[in-house]
Amino acid sequence: MNMEETVARYKEDFDLFPTADEKLEYIFDLGKKHTTLCDEEKNEATFVHGCASNAWLMGECKDGLLLLRGEGTSEMAKGMLTLLLDIFANRPVDEILGFDPAKLHEMGIVELLSPVRQQSLEAFLKKVYTYAQQCKEQGA
Repeated sequence: MNMEETVARYKEDFDLFPTADEKLEYIFDLGKKHTTLCDEEKNEATFVHGCASNAWLMGECKDGLLLLRGEGTSEMAKGMLTLLLDIFANRPVDEILGFDPAKLHEMGIVELLSPVRQQSLEAFLKKVYTYAQQCKEQGA
């Protein structure tokens, strides 16, 4: 399943919930599958600046793929990280760089996020695309 198909699958899921509260509850539920990083991995280099709550994102290049792992501290951050990592992690670098992040709006949840949370999303995306660009430049 490629990135666009993953976004479409989430859109179908979110469409099942008629209210904003139910959609947000689904995000919180996703956070229950949330991964964690070891303490050494939570540092200045992996910290997502501009995120509403503390969050870290690790990026690693391997065989043309961008491997991503992250951790958030709030329920919302955990849920959004789980969702976003499902879309962006372990993908070919060219697929990530060719993906228009505006497509995330198709899921119908971005507009439910407060302005601060939308800034958090932008901060996450900036870090993902920075990692992807670094992988591309390394030819990894």
